[in-house]
Amino acid sequence: MNRKPLFKLQQSVPQILLAMSASAALLGSLSVNAAEQETKAEENIEQISVIGSRRLGRTVEDSAVPIDIIGADALKNSGFTETNALLSNLLPSFNFPQASLTDGSDHVRPAQLRGLAPDHTLVLVNGKRRHSNALLNLNGSTGRGSSSVDLNAIPANAIARIEVLRDGAAAQYGSDAIAGVINIVLKSASSGGSVAAIYGANVTEMNGVPQLKSVSEGSDGNLAFTEGGDRSLTDGQTLTLQGNMGFELGDNGFLNISTEYRDRHSTNRSDYDNRENYARLDDGSLDPRELTVNRYNHNFGNGDVEDFSVFYNAGYQLTNEVDLYSFGSYSKREGEGGGFYRRASDSRNIEEVYPDGFLPVITSDIDDFSLALGAKGFVSEWNYDVSAVYGQDAFEFGVINSLNTSYGPTSQTSFDAGTLTYDQLTLNVDFSREVDVSFLESSVSVAVGAEYRREGYQIDAGEEASYAQGTFGPGGEVTDPVDGPFGEVTDPVDGPFGAAGAQVFPGFTPESEGDNSRHNVSLYIDLETYLTDDWNLAVAARYEDYSDFGDTLNGKVATRYSLTEDLALRASVSTGFRAPSLQQQYFTSVATVFVDGEPTETGTFAPSSDVAKALGSPGLDAEEATNYGVGFTWSTDFNFSLSVDYYQILIDDRIVLSNNLSGDAIADLLQGTGANQGRFFLNAIDSKTRGVDVVASYNVATDGYGDLAFNLGYNYGKNEVTNIIDPPAELQGAGFDQDNLFSGTELRRFEVSTPRNKYNLSATWTNDDIRTTLRTTRYGETQDPSDIPERNEVLKPKWITDLDVAYSLSENLSLSLGANNIFDVYPDATRENVDDVTTFSRLFAYSSFSPYGFNGRYVYGKIEVKF
Repeated sequence: MNRKPLFKLQQSVPQILLAMSASAALLGSLSVNAAEQETKAEENIEQISVIGSRRLGRTVEDSAVPIDIIGADALKNSGFTETNALLSNLLPSFNFPQASLTDGSDHVRPAQLRGLAPDHTLVLVNGKRRHSNALLNLNGSTGRGSSSVDLNAIPANAIARIEVLRDGAAAQYGSDAIAGVINIVLKSASSGGSVAAIYGANVTEMNGVPQLKSVSEGSDGNLAFTEGGDRSLTDGQTLTLQGNMGFELGDNGFLNISTEYRDRHSTNRSDYDNRENYARLDDGSLDPRELTVNRYNHNFGNGDVEDFSVFYNAGYQLTNEVDLYSFGSYSKREGEGGGFYRRASDSRNIEEVYPDGFLPVITSDIDDFSLALGAKGFVSEWNYDVSAVYGQDAFEFGVINSLNTSYGPTSQTSFDAGTLTYDQLTLNVDFSREVDVSFLESSVSVAVGAEYRREGYQIDAGEEASYAQGTFGPGGEVTDPVDGPFGEVTDPVDGPFGAAGAQVFPGFTPESEGDNSRHNVSLYIDLETYLTDDWNLAVAARYEDYSDFGDTLNGKVATRYSLTEDLALRASVSTGFRAPSLQQQYFTSVATVFVDGEPTETGTFAPSSDVAKALGSPGLDAEEATNYGVGFTWSTDFNFSLSVDYYQILIDDRIVLSNNLSGDAIADLLQGTGANQGRFFLNAIDSKTRGVDVVASYNVATDGYGDLAFNLGYNYGKNEVTNIIDPPAELQGAGFDQDNLFSGTELRRFEVSTPRNKYNLSATWTNDDIRTTLRTTRYGETQDPSDIPERNEVLKPKWITDLDVAYSLSENLSLSLGANNIFDVYPDATRENVDDVTTFSRLFAYSSFSPYGFNGRYVYGKIEVKF
């Protein structure tokens, strides 16, 4: 990705802000009444939820299941512009760590709800299923083995509110809704708009990681390093430009368009490399270049990313009985993420190409597209909604600043490594009405519907040089021909050969290519009524039939009982499922993976492939889940509300990625694939997740001193693996390092790699033209497990505090200043936090499982113009 144009744009930030300020004066004569009225209208409906119940007009307060509503104001009162980061900052049960050196996951980072996998949460936009991204998260990060919806492709300024259903809902919405449902409701204003510019950077001091001051040759002939105080940095410069505009469509319609452009420069939290980079001289002494080479040779942190996205939301009242609607999006993201540095003397390097070694970089070019069309209205006492939604996500991999060692000194240094594409077509027909029943206190809300969904997943191979085995040896050495008994050449060359394919990420091979699809049909019924004035009951059932693994029937019962006007009890029980994704069924690739401190070439093979079957793959089936929830809500006349909910989620036949299987027999089996370890997906474990969610709010209106809004969120969650698949016979013979497909590190990652508890506390003070928001979040203990006990890392609880201060300069113009992680808190440095300090636990200074990342303080300014 060419950074020069982006750098010039960031240099123009002062001019951009000045131009926006000037434009505000020109806009002063424009009426803002329409925009203000639309904002107030949206605030008035904020507590009306689209999800959780199909009964029209259902509010959060009288819901039988826990629902959070996050309004547009809460989304913009911080320096975060990524939707995942915003949700993590606002929801205690939402976890968004920011791993690095995880290949494609550096570019599309996964998130979790209630400690479950990212693909256990269903994402809707305007109540319609959103397509997932094409990427499969494979390396050492949260959500390993999952594909999820890329929430960061949805710009925050397009969102009117976010509804989060914290309850199992597969019986209502289908596959994936095990942890819950996130519904993104898009803005629908028909007039007015805003433009904003946000600019910030990390201004930080790396706790526990010293600055390298000088390098010298010690008296023993080895390298000697002089360290200073903690390393200070300013990096991660980020420019975000946002725009939103509403238009009228005739007399009866609206069109609302939102755009966002984001240019984020990289951050680097690596420690210095104390290894010798060059081979020793003939006399055994150090190469003089050791004293001057750049020792900060890795890039551990956020990668360079450039995003552009546009969303639209439209509606038109065709007649009194028929409304047409449409919404859609296009987003493009280009990113760069560093891999593992290859030293000059590394056998994977060719010194004629890179005399000082090289840091290979994985690039991404992601195109995401979605379009929804529908009609809703009323006919013969029935409300109806008919819709079609299509979405596609294409992830094109590239590798730059690299080489194919086996191609020798003439190897190219940049590669097209192939493309992953996922697409989804969903057709829905929904009907609902109220039916009077004589013996009940109220009518029965009846909803029925059908859905057809077709999914496709395609892998396109990279260019030949990105994966092929050449004829040169390690380090690019020339290999010798093999002579026969009569002097003839029997083979072109005699190895050993150098590493095949593009260093850091070998391209997808022709054998990995595939174009696979499936479809499913589902039918549902949803009933809800009041058995008495105080007792609400809802039941739902859903039948789904998949073309690749069969059918499933799931149900749900939810109830709420009002003890008083203020206090109510609620409970739910449901069954659910998650179909194995096409990505999990068909993905095949070889890449460099970090295993217990060492990079290895690891192959991921489709569960139905010959390689996976030889290792004991039983194939894939759907996961099955049972959800239980019970809690209470308390809402008072003095602006205080409280909800407490206990949940338990049991998942059988959970789909996971196997161990990285290794050993002599594995190596023999994988000859020619470019991998020395292998893995695949399988239904390997049963799990139990238990926890408690607490949400409280209190609003105070003072006399002359403004208004105060306090919010508290708390989550306690515990994951437990209750059963593991029996070891297959294939792994019981000699030549295998493991005797089971799933154990050790991966098991413990499920149980301890997310915070056991999390507190979110916030206070917002509004007085005339000033608004101040203070948030602080406590992340409980988290662990970064290892099969080697001395390398197991325990991350202590930490408080992360954010501050945002906004001032309205005029009716149209506002300015915000703030800082995320204002006290510059880091997780404990890894080299001070483990007993066995390896080369890479030094180099990569902090754990990637830190739930709040490891980039330190981020300061920013924002200017917004409304019209």
